[in-house]
Amino acid sequence: MDLDQLTQALARNLKHWRAERGLTLDALAERSAVSRGMIIQIEQARTNPSVGTTVKLADALGVSIATLLDFENGPQVRIVPGDQAVRMWSTPAGSQASLLVGSDGDGPRELWAWTLLPGDESRSDAHPPGTSELLHVSAGTLTLLVGGTAHTVPAGSSAAFEANAPHGYRNDGGEPVEMVMSVSVPAMR
Repeated sequence: MDLDQLTQALARNLKHWRAERGLTLDALAERSAVSRGMIIQIEQARTNPSVGTTVKLADALGVSIATLLDFENGPQVRIVPGDQAVRMWSTPAGSQASLLVGSDGDGPRELWAWTLLPGDESRSDAHPPGTSELLHVSAGTLTLLVGGTAHTVPAGSSAAFEANAPHGYRNDGGEPVEMVMSVSVPAMR
């Protein structure tokens, strides 16, 4: 999917889910902490928002990022080819995070693949209460930051945490960190 297709899909799906949830532009802006003007630009496909903005909108709507990017649920089994994973974050050094697949069953669920090169980090705002993240480090040593506390997660180890506090992922080591992560957001009430 190229950037224009992604922008168009996000515009279409943001309008759809805002209407589905019965939210006005002002209500979504308040709920997501994204400005009304930015939401209008996104819905008119005039901008490609940051990952942080996209996460805030998905959280406020109670859907996965994958749903906002047009990965609609199909049959019970859905195969997403590797070349259709969506790179959502990257740095000039080569670190990256790709959304591999997502679903919206009892609330949004997403599966991510991360590569963090030495010295790189990614920070996230708090997600809605009840959001949890699971991760497994297959190479390197991850510094997991949750609510201001650093936790060391070496290769072969996994971690689970409530993501309703600011959090982040950092590589303080000398080799790349490779990890997979699952995010589960509770269904919108």
